[in-house]
Amino acid sequence: MPYQDLRSFLAALKESGELVEIERPIALKYDIAKALAKSSSRDGPALLFRDTGTAFPLVAGLYGNRKRALIGFEATEATIHKRVLDGIQNPVGPIDFQGSPPCQDVVLQGDDIDLTKLPVPIYSPKDGGPYITAAIIVSENPETGVPDIGNYRLQVQGPKQMGVFSASNHRFGKNIAKAQELGVTLHGAAIIGVDPMTMFSCQVQSGDASNDWYVAGGLRGAPVELAKAIGSDLKIPAWAEFVIEFTVNTDKLEVEGPLGEYTGYYTPASLKPTATVTAITHRKDGIFQGLLTGKPITENHVLKQIPFETSVLQQLQAQFPSISDISINSSGGVQVYIVLAMTPRYEGEAKQAILATMACNLHPKWVIVVEPDIDIRNSAEVEWAMSFRVKPRTDVFVVDGTATAPLDPYTDGPLSSAVGIDATRPFGGDFPDVSEVPGWREFDLPEIESR
Repeated sequence: MPYQDLRSFLAALKESGELVEIERPIALKYDIAKALAKSSSRDGPALLFRDTGTAFPLVAGLYGNRKRALIGFEATEATIHKRVLDGIQNPVGPIDFQGSPPCQDVVLQGDDIDLTKLPVPIYSPKDGGPYITAAIIVSENPETGVPDIGNYRLQVQGPKQMGVFSASNHRFGKNIAKAQELGVTLHGAAIIGVDPMTMFSCQVQSGDASNDWYVAGGLRGAPVELAKAIGSDLKIPAWAEFVIEFTVNTDKLEVEGPLGEYTGYYTPASLKPTATVTAITHRKDGIFQGLLTGKPITENHVLKQIPFETSVLQQLQAQFPSISDISINSSGGVQVYIVLAMTPRYEGEAKQAILATMACNLHPKWVIVVEPDIDIRNSAEVEWAMSFRVKPRTDVFVVDGTATAPLDPYTDGPLSSAVGIDATRPFGGDFPDVSEVPGWREFDLPEIESR
């Protein structure tokens, strides 16, 4: 059975030793981020801060390492890609929640709305202000009504106002642009605190016409229960901890940013649309959620990695069934550095696979192909293949004029370039055998097992 909500996932993390509760006061300004960074540096647990100086606790670091991500998927490294692929290929539609939804146990409207009463951290002194970073934004294409759910940042700019940022090629950004074109008001809802599969579904690479609630249901293996929002016809997850309903104001621009982003660098402050909060609803004893962004590896990189890898792998395998695995490295922001494992069927297939990968919507700058005997998640093994299975003159090439990854700080405007490296052994040619001790993985050596 899938996790019903955030609380059932927290219980599973606590049982596995992957969640620690902190009872002493921890300041929302900077200290929450310091605690998360320290735990992350030690591959430590997620943290639940009980005393935030507000009426609500704050949990963060839920997806701070791959182990917790696998707990969320209820999978292992051996089964994870099949688990996600099965979910993507078998979508399950949402259902309406019967009765009063838990996410609306408490409803705040009018003068009762106050974002400053929520435990929203300021992660760094250079940040433009408090940022909601773990929200799922629900919006609809104002022309087609197709819903989108995605993870976008929101800057708290006052009790009832937020700064909105979405890249123009992302669906929320497209919905904002379409509403402005049609002259209609775009309603949105920031959902904070959901089950892990709904959270991960936001990262699945799908087309603009896809209904993301079906993707979430497929990953869950069960329908997402939805309820009508208070102030619009949007459908929202009934078991969410918090819901912040808003309208987007493209005619009221204010400075948004800076914020440390997935690249590990700050995005500069600039004029962006604002959002006016129309309602805040939450569960009784609601649990707020934070998410640390910035220099890899942080929680948002782990959150993106598994859905990105499976989505792109599915696309590539349709053309190149010889590709067996993919690693979209966290060090490259889960965006610009991709390693493929494949057994080429013919001369030049590896290079064709590289070009197809460069054309995917992640817009990578580095694509490396190795054979399946290389552990693509072990940088030392990939570097070994690059060192001794590559002739730079023939196996390394640069493609100029490629599209840039969002927020990449070092490009030629909207264009960049990409490097392809074929680190497979020459097709059909002789090559020395690998020098390795056979059978060492299966050899029983109890004397060191406890070390």
